[in-house]
Amino acid sequence: MEATLKRSSHLYHENGDWMSQLPENLWDVPLHNLSLPGSHDTMTYCLDKNSDISVNESKLLQVIDKCMPCIIHPIIMKWSITQVLNVSKQLDAGIRYLDFRIAHKPDDSSMNLYFVHMVYTTAVVEDILWEILKWLQAHPQEVVILACRNFDGLTKELHHHLISCIKKIFNSKLCPKDVVPTLRNMWTYRYQVIISYEDVTEVMNHRELWPAIPYWWGNKTTAQDLIQYLERRKKNGRPDCFFVAGINLTSDLEYILAHPFGSLKKMALSSLPYLKLWIKQQYPGPKRECINIIAGDFIENYDFVHDVIELNKKIIPPLHYHGNETELKDVS
Repeated sequence: MEATLKRSSHLYHENGDWMSQLPENLWDVPLHNLSLPGSHDTMTYCLDKNSDISVNESKLLQVIDKCMPCIIHPIIMKWSITQVLNVSKQLDAGIRYLDFRIAHKPDDSSMNLYFVHMVYTTAVVEDILWEILKWLQAHPQEVVILACRNFDGLTKELHHHLISCIKKIFNSKLCPKDVVPTLRNMWTYRYQVIISYEDVTEVMNHRELWPAIPYWWGNKTTAQDLIQYLERRKKNGRPDCFFVAGINLTSDLEYILAHPFGSLKKMALSSLPYLKLWIKQQYPGPKRECINIIAGDFIENYDFVHDVIELNKKIIPPLHYHGNETELKDVS
């Protein structure tokens, strides 16, 4: 296992430009029919250990944390962190879907927005968007999907502030939702960013905002149960556009109490060998049981990103074109 982890730590530097290196026969395949690696709860590498618990968590947990912070808070941190690489390193590793849970802190009079997973981050949303822009400027043929979700505590005014920041920072790099998102189209018009926004009203009002991308969340504590859940979802058929198969396990209070010396990282790493086998069996494409985005925790381990990218080799080159639509076959 140590050899695998060591190899993975070196490999993540090699995927910074993987989209630009795809063969030309995939340039006209919509991105929602390719295999794209994603990170679940992207920003948890910078959770603030001094932060209050999110107001969306249970009142009981908030009260217990107030009464016994020295005991409860470290446990919360152990089970909240899902990533250790910062956002630029995740992009270097080949991640192309970023899972942003955005929040405004209660009793904060400023317009600052943060990320949240049980607790709030030290990083401010606007600063991270600028960091992503800098990365994109150094990788002009890579495309990134930013899934803006949750919006804890966001008023209409704060939504407008966030959308203004997105437009100001990414500007002409934003791909409108009426464009077929093939690599050829993205490169032709120099689009590099697709914004998925989990607010129907705002999506209707801004052509730069794409509808929320469905996330298949199993809410399971074992790899076996999670795989069964994902297989059931596949049998019901994939959505027509982007969607995420989440290979992240989820701990509940009962599980945490039964594993007092555990952590989400231990839980995730023990499951990855089984999930790795499942990933290698998948096929991208438009058929009912095909996958698109696969998002995981601690993405630098077990060649996760490499395995997801490699699935694109299973796609048979498109044979027929009808305007912007691509008739696609795969080998499943």
